[in-house]
Amino acid sequence: MTDTEYMDRAEAALAAIELGCDRINEATDADIDNQRVGGMITISFRNGSQLIVNLQKPLQEIWLAARSGGYHYRHDGKAWLDTKTGEEFFGNLSREATLQAGQPLSFAAA
Repeated sequence: MTDTEYMDRAEAALAAIELGCDRINEATDADIDNQRVGGMITISFRNGSQLIVNLQKPLQEIWLAARSGGYHYRHDGKAWLDTKTGEEFFGNLSREATLQAGQPLSFAAA
């Protein structure tokens, strides 16, 4: 994948996360906060915990930092997949957000 293709796909993922946060706040009482600085989004929860999603352009990856650990995702042409487990990024983001918020939260690709 070219750098341009990576950035297009990565920016689309970040935009989907931001839209997901807005949708969650409209539909639930989760009251999550998201803040974007460049290629990084920090999602903060009511209990003070955070998820951090960060673009890693040189590696063409998206990284997710959560209480349970750090995860690296590469695009396979269809989806962002964990480099170790093959699990899909938005599914993992939903699982981690649910754990940290203490209620079911769902994120999806745009």
